[in-house]
Amino acid sequence: MIFEVIQIIAEQVNNYLEEIGLEKTVVPENIAFLESQSNDIDDPLKDGVALTLINIHEEAALKNFPNHTVENTKTIYRNSIINLNLYLLFSANRDKYINSLNDISKIIEFFQGKKLFTQANTIYNRNSSAMSNVDNFRFTVELYTPTFEELNYIWGTLGGKQLPSALYKVSLIQIERNIVQAEGQLIGEFSGITKKKDQQ
Repeated sequence: MIFEVIQIIAEQVNNYLEEIGLEKTVVPENIAFLESQSNDIDDPLKDGVALTLINIHEEAALKNFPNHTVENTKTIYRNSIINLNLYLLFSANRDKYINSLNDISKIIEFFQGKKLFTQANTIYNRNSSAMSNVDNFRFTVELYTPTFEELNYIWGTLGGKQLPSALYKVSLIQIERNIVQAEGQLIGEFSGITKKKDQQ
């Protein structure tokens, strides 16, 4: 679901940029490859905005929730669902610095207007084979502001020059593989006689 979420976000932001008369500039790409592809004519990072996954964090508070469902007369047990937070970095590498600033500004503007993404309120390419298995989803996108020290570490890790950027936290992405771990019978009724407390 990580790939699908990134695709959905990229499409949504690009649709908004097009609506307000700007180019569709957002491309899901690793900004760390910017320097190595700088001479490539077909480089998707040239004069565009890279959408890069820079961290995945498991939501510890939801880690040990039981995961079972009732199907017919059986209780089906599965491993706990993994709930993830994704940290996505929008990095503007436009030919003109002012265009980079404008793109980042409009991206922030888009997420200010839409923080919650669900199957019902989100338009994306459902005809793509990669997106055909997308089921019901619900996640939020919030601006995440790193400290100067964290920001320096992020760009140092990515190995490139610092670009106009915005970092967002996406919560919660659920990962579950449909494998049954165990099955149990439902308890229908208790047999025996129930006595009142004063009769014991």
